Amino acid sequence: MAGRLLRHPCEWFLWTLYGKIGCTGWMRKDSGWGNYMTYCGMECCKDCDKLPECGGCEKCNGHPFGGSCIAERNREFGKLKQQLITEINALGIHGLQVEELYLLSGAYVNLAYPLANGYTVKFLKDQDIYLGNQVERPGSERCYGVVAEETFLLVCEYGRHGERPELVMFRRRGWAE
Repeated sequence: MAGRLLRHPCEWFLWTLYGKIGCTGWMRKDSGWGNYMTYCGMECCKDCDKLPECGGCEKCNGHPFGGSCIAERNREFGKLKQQLITEINALGIHGLQVEELYLLSGAYVNLAYPLANGYTVKFLKDQDIYLGNQVERPGSERCYGVVAEETFLLVCEYGRHGERPELVMFRRRGWAE
């Protein structure tokens, strides 16, 4: 990242996830890049620094790091993703609007949140793959982090480098069909 000027302090977080700002987007499943083709058509495996450990969807049968991937377990992945975007945008949290959700490793987004009793807690599984995004908070050096799957929506905020995370909202969703 040397020589790159970040527009917002939280861009560091996305940079550490992808090596660039934003996700790589969609690709055709049959466009091929070795044994790392994905079930869902996303090409995020290609840019993941943990690919040597995981091997991609085909090598791990859709269970990266021994966990579970939201894209692999949902036949109507695109429909679920759109539904989650709609639900997140309907939360009414000032400045939180998402246009896209990306596949993210729990190891990167499983922040430890401080509780009022002095304990800290993590809500996610490091080995699972979730849908999520980062949204810059207007007029702030902090960002919202959004993580979602079939059973919950999580919204947090954090500062530069994921510092001082605060849980904004955790809501259960209806169980997957």
